[in-house]
Amino acid sequence: MTNLSVNINKVATLRNARGGNMPDVLKVAQDAELFGAQGITVHPRPDERHIRYSDVYALKPLIKTEFNIEGYPCEKFVDLVLKVRPTQVTLVPDAPDAITSNAGWDVKTHFDFLSDLVGQFATHGIRTSIFVGTDLVNIELAAQTRADRIELYTEPYASQYAENREKAIAPFIEAARFAKNLGLGVNAGHDLNLQNLAYFSQQIPWLEEVSIGHALICDALYLGLKETIHQYRACLVH
Repeated sequence: MTNLSVNINKVATLRNARGGNMPDVLKVAQDAELFGAQGITVHPRPDERHIRYSDVYALKPLIKTEFNIEGYPCEKFVDLVLKVRPTQVTLVPDAPDAITSNAGWDVKTHFDFLSDLVGQFATHGIRTSIFVGTDLVNIELAAQTRADRIELYTEPYASQYAENREKAIAPFIEAARFAKNLGLGVNAGHDLNLQNLAYFSQQIPWLEEVSIGHALICDALYLGLKETIHQYRACLVH
């Protein structure tokens, strides 16, 4: 079964819009686990416009499942990860002003940088995942950094799904199979939702984890968080 990691960034965005502590990010994370989430994901950015660095420290002792911290590995981010020691760190090539992640790493260009980070995190017992597209050479280089996993950037799949889902999934199946044969675990994330998730999971049954935030929180406005998590979990059972 593929694990569901709930990204709670959008909960923090709502809190920050008014100040105070409503909604309570820590309580939402705990409830998400209670309702069946198998992990919690946060993506702190330098401007702290949603998840704050203080949130990450506060979440660490509360998370009972897997804790995944994702983001661009600037010095402040690396220091945070080494202090918190989450289950997994996902390295994302975001610019500081990016609204959301919109591309995977060019691993060849950043190979030494990524390799050094992977080694540093491994020394501290932290699983490392590198955010990439479906280019096979790029994935092979990701494996050479000695990362534990890759996370496939799934926006291209999501944007093409309605028009031709078989065509949309094809490069992801190839990339995921290639990564698996290299010994990499395979995660996925970005624009996965209740409409396209089940098919993606069925076609790549060895998928380790999906990280979903924006769509899941939007669905929770209508369905409630508990029912929403149950429906997303159902998409991952096959």
